[in-house]
Amino acid sequence: MDMVTLVIDGQQVQVPKGTTILKAAEALGIQIPTLCYHPDLSVRAVCRVCVVSIEGSQLLQPACAFPVSEGMVVHTNTAAVRQARKTVVELMLSRHPENCLTCERNLNCELQEIAQQLGIRDVPFSRNLRDLPIDASTPSMVRDMNKCILCRRCVDVCEEVQTLAVLSPINRGPDTVISTPLARDLIEVACALCGQCLLVCPTGAIHEKDDTQKVWDALDNPEKHVIVQTAPAIRVSIGEEMGLPPGRITTGKLVSALKHLGFDKVFDTCFTADLTIMEEGHELLDRLQTGGTMPMITSCSPGWIKYVEHFYPDLLDHLSTCKSPQQMFGALAKTYYAEKFGIDPASVYCVSIMPCTAKKFECVRPEMSDSSFQDVDAVLTTRELGHMLKMTGIDFDRIEESEYDPPFGISTGAGAIFGSTGGVMEAALRTAYEVFTGGALETLDFTDVRGLEGIKEATVQLGEFPLKVAVANGLGNAKKLLDKVSEGKGDYHFIEIMACPGGCIGGGGQPIPTTREIREMRINALYDLDKSMALRKSHENPAIIQLYEEFLGQPLGEKSHHLLHTTYTRRTKFG
Repeated sequence: MDMVTLVIDGQQVQVPKGTTILKAAEALGIQIPTLCYHPDLSVRAVCRVCVVSIEGSQLLQPACAFPVSEGMVVHTNTAAVRQARKTVVELMLSRHPENCLTCERNLNCELQEIAQQLGIRDVPFSRNLRDLPIDASTPSMVRDMNKCILCRRCVDVCEEVQTLAVLSPINRGPDTVISTPLARDLIEVACALCGQCLLVCPTGAIHEKDDTQKVWDALDNPEKHVIVQTAPAIRVSIGEEMGLPPGRITTGKLVSALKHLGFDKVFDTCFTADLTIMEEGHELLDRLQTGGTMPMITSCSPGWIKYVEHFYPDLLDHLSTCKSPQQMFGALAKTYYAEKFGIDPASVYCVSIMPCTAKKFECVRPEMSDSSFQDVDAVLTTRELGHMLKMTGIDFDRIEESEYDPPFGISTGAGAIFGSTGGVMEAALRTAYEVFTGGALETLDFTDVRGLEGIKEATVQLGEFPLKVAVANGLGNAKKLLDKVSEGKGDYHFIEIMACPGGCIGGGGQPIPTTREIREMRINALYDLDKSMALRKSHENPAIIQLYEEFLGQPLGEKSHHLLHTTYTRRTKFG
């Protein structure tokens, strides 16, 4: 590898050829401020906050994009550099609303942080605020382009990672704005509502629709029996919202904190993840034995479902008919649970804590009411739960741990790894193998389907039958697999697709920042959790066995088909 030696702020450093000044400075512990730069996206160099001085160059250069060269001498802290950075940010602030105290990103806003770092105390330019309409058309997200700083991160993640191209800049000069096709509301375009744009936005220009007040109202209503379910990924991410390092497993603390908030019962979505495996695994085996539509594709990611409905409606028959674990839980909460404990189902208020903005859309889909009610009443993201916990003054790191409540509190390691890309596939294979062959697995770890690689393929022997599987995370990678299926080139039997990079651990409702490094920490924590659990196969969950004995009868039976399975909607590419 060719190496280059240069000097930054008087310190010599050697880095690989092609390294940017920004990365070379990081190697020396020098932090250059950035706004448009994001470690997981293409380099745009549009904000110019990261400018530095290079000896021999008359112009200041953007550190995020400028490559190093042999003998280069760089200064990151001259008077000219500091003034240039301040001027750039001051110009941004001259067009930015001054409502930081009431903004969703207060104290977690990159623009706010950089203004503080640069010591900006007043803005010398005249105020030139925009008066753009706020788009709150979807149940999932709100777009307020008055807070946009035109960094284009949302454009890049939507176009390059998710390949949706829902967002793009229009107009020119001071009239430039990030818009949707024909400036339509989000609900009118082919947006998956995955929230990846939200995760990379440095300000409050895109944020989730806040449903915390709905949940507070339900908790304060004595007529309501309020229950909550927590997704697998929440237990390894909520700690970040409460000041703990990424990847900390906080299951018991999470349960205690929710009970402190006043929920009548605290349940685990891992329980219905196990249930999903029972239904989905048997559905896969049924298709294999009866010549059903192949390959079968997972259906637990609502952003992925909305995407395929828009862009590949002719492939809807390939989707598993299983509802997501969230929706299976809601259907059971207002039928089995209400009946078992003598509770009026009309009084049951079901809340989900999810890592996903698209879950808010999923819960209001008209077909998600097989319990004769809206199955799930409210969905909160990890961030929204963090806000609620902070309102109550909970010391999350010191709170004592508690256990989930029965009957939806018993789960397995297979349910826990649902939060990671490849986890649904691995959990399904653990059950499908033993149901298909009647034998026990020698090892439960299907490592070929793990990791953050965009597309993973494997062949798993179910006895003498070679089951060909594939896993994709991120909608750009899903597109590659679907194109192969459409062209008849993908000879797979089973495909897992998650809308978000990394799976649910990288969902649009997760703590900000969420980077590849943080995703890896969360994934590792889920697999550590799986290894530590006494039960690691969904079909061995005693509460699942009891559920079938007392209520459902059998997988794919009449009652489970009514409550736990669903249909899909053909949508156009324009909304």
